[in-house]
Amino acid sequence: MNKRHTLFFAIILMVIAGCTSAPTRDIQVDAEADPKANFNGYKTYAWLGSAGIVNDPYGQWEPPAFDADAEIKYLIDRELRKRGMSESSAAPDLFVAFAAGIDMNALELKVDPGTNMDILTNVPKGALLVMLVDGDSGFVIWVGAATADVQERPDTQTVKKRLDYAVTKLLKKLPK
Repeated sequence: MNKRHTLFFAIILMVIAGCTSAPTRDIQVDAEADPKANFNGYKTYAWLGSAGIVNDPYGQWEPPAFDADAEIKYLIDRELRKRGMSESSAAPDLFVAFAAGIDMNALELKVDPGTNMDILTNVPKGALLVMLVDGDSGFVIWVGAATADVQERPDTQTVKKRLDYAVTKLLKKLPK
């Protein structure tokens, strides 16, 4: 195959990959860390209590039969393991907790294309908060938050991709 064909197929693959990815532009992440904490010293963690997420009985943002709690926990576990940490129930260095919240009635000013004026529009918002607590002192040493527009009635793959993006970006903000 010549270089021209290879380039053509590479471009086609990028276009196809771009078409199948979930929208993530609206996802914002931020984090704060205790400047005195030695993050390299943390090797083990345990989950603090049970995961918390807002119930969605009408299926407005969480697809039916999809367990967002389990998915978020899985993603956080994966990212902590990438950092060389392991889960331990015996005297862990860190405790991990997360909570998610949804505000289906959030309002935001948006420009109306017809009148070019700001109008108040319903834009449902969601947030994911992850906290790391020092196992010895009990102090919170790191807090990360991801916020996004809620995609109403999304399919399972879209939700998984958006959560993966948010958790991955969030935990990249964890100091090394």
